[in-house]
Amino acid sequence: MIQEIVKQLDPLPPKSKFIIFGGGYSGQRIATVGRHLGIQVLCSRRIKGSEGADFIFNNDDQLSNEIFEGATHVLSCIPPLSSGKDPVLNKLKTKLLNSKTLKWVGYLSTTGVYGDTKGAWVSENTMPNPQQKRSIRRFSCEKEWLNTNLPIQILRLPGIYGPNRSAFESLLKGTTKMIDKPGQVFSRIHVDDIAGAVIFLINLYSQGKTPSVVNVADDLPTNNLEVIAFAAKLIKKSLPKIIPFEIAKKTMSPMALSFWQENRKVDNQLLCKKLKYSLIYPDFKSGLKNCFSELTSNQ
Repeated sequence: MIQEIVKQLDPLPPKSKFIIFGGGYSGQRIATVGRHLGIQVLCSRRIKGSEGADFIFNNDDQLSNEIFEGATHVLSCIPPLSSGKDPVLNKLKTKLLNSKTLKWVGYLSTTGVYGDTKGAWVSENTMPNPQQKRSIRRFSCEKEWLNTNLPIQILRLPGIYGPNRSAFESLLKGTTKMIDKPGQVFSRIHVDDIAGAVIFLINLYSQGKTPSVVNVADDLPTNNLEVIAFAAKLIKKSLPKIIPFEIAKKTMSPMALSFWQENRKVDNQLLCKKLKYSLIYPDFKSGLKNCFSELTSNQ
């Protein structure tokens, strides 16, 4: 619920202007929270007429100077180009560097940059070792942003879930697969905590607390079987039979297989213990209960 996020956040300065590049699932949620806090937020989409598009940002259209004028905070949620270059820096680096009003710049990256640690914990002090091509490109963009000397923070995210994007959707469609890979865990973060953490970190940055990289993950890395079982219990659906990973992988897409090839637990101690962000949904159970309430309220 937006109210749950807003009530635990300090407002940004009233004349803030927040530009979000990439109005997808996370970008739109962050934009909504910013607007509920009373600041001006402009969110981009790639295609004219897209829902939630305040302006168009792609390789073809020129960005109006009016959009960027007076921007105090900028967040990029856009994936890297196939070359590994960052699309926002590719077009706007000079404009960003010349800005007289920018106080904070954020980049949403992935915990995939840590690579496979065989289930061991990773923190911001862990040396990145990206192995998937998409993670290698992300790490390249991270370095590109950090080398600009802008007031930049990198937020590394694990698997993102939330209303309309959780275990419930596949259970209701009958497409859920119960894949058993002993020892395999995944870290997660609810989309509301992404939005909450972004605003929280912006406020801390203005107070001089400026870590360059922050993991944004919940407290409980968990295997997928537990998550699916809990969701199925909430919506009173029977579970499909369990499939061993060695069998399931034979019919997996390359993208799906790549997720199962890496195993790590993401440490959130910097965000939650040192910086004192209070997670709205600290584990998958509290997060799925929220998704369930949203699901039932829309029926």
